[in-house]
Amino acid sequence: MASNPPGACCASGFKHEGTPVGETKNVNGTETYIVYPKDNKTPEKAVVILSDIFGIYVNAQLLADEYAQNGYLAVLPDLFRGDPIKLSDMESGKADLPAWLPNHQTAAVDPVVEATLKYVRQDLGVKRVGAVGYCFGGKYVCRFLKPGKVDVGYSAHPSFVTEEELAAIQGPLSICASEIDQIFTTELRHKSEDILIKTGQNWQINLYSGVTHGFAVRADLSNKHHKFAKEQAFAQAVSWFNQYL
Repeated sequence: MASNPPGACCASGFKHEGTPVGETKNVNGTETYIVYPKDNKTPEKAVVILSDIFGIYVNAQLLADEYAQNGYLAVLPDLFRGDPIKLSDMESGKADLPAWLPNHQTAAVDPVVEATLKYVRQDLGVKRVGAVGYCFGGKYVCRFLKPGKVDVGYSAHPSFVTEEELAAIQGPLSICASEIDQIFTTELRHKSEDILIKTGQNWQINLYSGVTHGFAVRADLSNKHHKFAKEQAFAQAVSWFNQYL
């Protein structure tokens, strides 16, 4: 593995405050949150956001809004077809990942990602597509980082990525990592570096101290350092897309 399977830390974190500005629509049977950049209804570049296990919820929607504010059409599909881990279960400690995960393997998730990319390229007329993966979604950035699918990738504290998936990427990939992470561990991070070097692609791994798995989407914003790390992780993604997308 280049990163371990999701664990208990995937079902922890903080809900953020704010009012999403995009719209949620049904796209070929999949609920999808879409935000256009201001004053541009025909953007040529899009960022597809592949979420953590909570799917379409306020934290992910606010991130999508931020990508749109930076000039990208932001598209956030429901990877779980109405069956994400519920925030209430996270908050009460009832989130049961071992029971949930078998229903959300590649056979179920790949078709959602595939259909979303097709919709963005063919129906919305986007010419260049970036993909952002948070935790669970990081695996699918790697799986679809190839010509005609995803042109440029960014992954924050990825989980469940195999060495083979990482080795097979065919485009630039940026990864943000947390110092405290039982899933994307120091050992696996270094192993990933060795794999990325051999791909011949442009890549980067930025390490953020004092934060845990999930910080780029579920940080405690009342903690000044955690808030700064989250903002820097987002800036990392935008800078990467500005350069390569």
